[in-house]
Amino acid sequence: MDTAAAEWTVEDEPVRRTGRSFASWCAGLLLAGVSAVVGCRIADSDGVTPIPQVLAFLPWLLAPAGLALLLALLGRWRVGMVWSLVVLGLLAWFIEPYGKTDEPGGTPLAEFKVLTSNVEFGRGAPALVPVIRADKPDIVFVEECEYTCQDRLKQEFSAEYPYRQAVEAGGSEGSVVLSRFPLKGTDGVHGTMGMPGAVADVQGHAVRLQLAHPMPPLPGQVGVWRRELGRLRDAAAAARTPMILAGDFNASQDHAAFRRILDTGLSDAARLAGHDRTPSWPARTAPTIGAQIDHVLVSRDFSASSARFLDVAGSDHRALLVDITLHQRG
Repeated sequence: MDTAAAEWTVEDEPVRRTGRSFASWCAGLLLAGVSAVVGCRIADSDGVTPIPQVLAFLPWLLAPAGLALLLALLGRWRVGMVWSLVVLGLLAWFIEPYGKTDEPGGTPLAEFKVLTSNVEFGRGAPALVPVIRADKPDIVFVEECEYTCQDRLKQEFSAEYPYRQAVEAGGSEGSVVLSRFPLKGTDGVHGTMGMPGAVADVQGHAVRLQLAHPMPPLPGQVGVWRRELGRLRDAAAAARTPMILAGDFNASQDHAAFRRILDTGLSDAARLAGHDRTPSWPARTAPTIGAQIDHVLVSRDFSASSARFLDVAGSDHRALLVDITLHQRG
């Protein structure tokens, strides 16, 4: 009986070796893909397609990296085990929120609410109306608000929001800023899709408003996406008054081009309120799976007390509502 068992073990060894080799090969393949993305994150670069698209979902790369570790263990591949642990450690490091969270020390001057919502070619406009009525934001940024959407918002809210700054266009190119505060229009930021700007008179204090909606990093359009985020970065760097930069950035904190906007001195209001990794897109799978690409960024003159991501039927984005306070500059 012992002899038969020994014979079976000897005959089975090639099969075991093949299984271990296959497990190691699969682990290596997974690690190569994840490492390419992590390498760009280390290098503070967005790379080329498909890296920018995958970077938006950086936290979810823990799953393939963890699977690679399991396969390396099954394959008894020591190099793969160490490689997997290093990659997992780097992912855990980069999942930490990016940017400063210094609280302004000046006297509070005004408290108000800001809402941003991408209504996906205007389809989410009917559902956005009751959201605005219920939450009563003071400033509303609406992306992909085409002609019908803008007419609908004007009809519903001309009294509540008498001030507006818009780029009137069809499809995804239209956008509008609604405000309870008086607005003075500015040139905004040039982009493929409308990005209007204005200066709001918030209880006697000038606040620069800028809607963000750069092109998404689709294959073949990564260069355009990067340039338009760069223009938003330049607008933030040039601001000499308190600033709110809000909208659909088509970028998360894991994108270098977005981090450069934060590096001008802006902070993500959602992060200030403790929601730095709450997904806003795609709405169908959020908040379980997704990326936070919709943001309200504020200069250091502001603090944020709360942030809520709201479902808007008909849109592939969730809206973001934040409560912020303007402080006197120290």
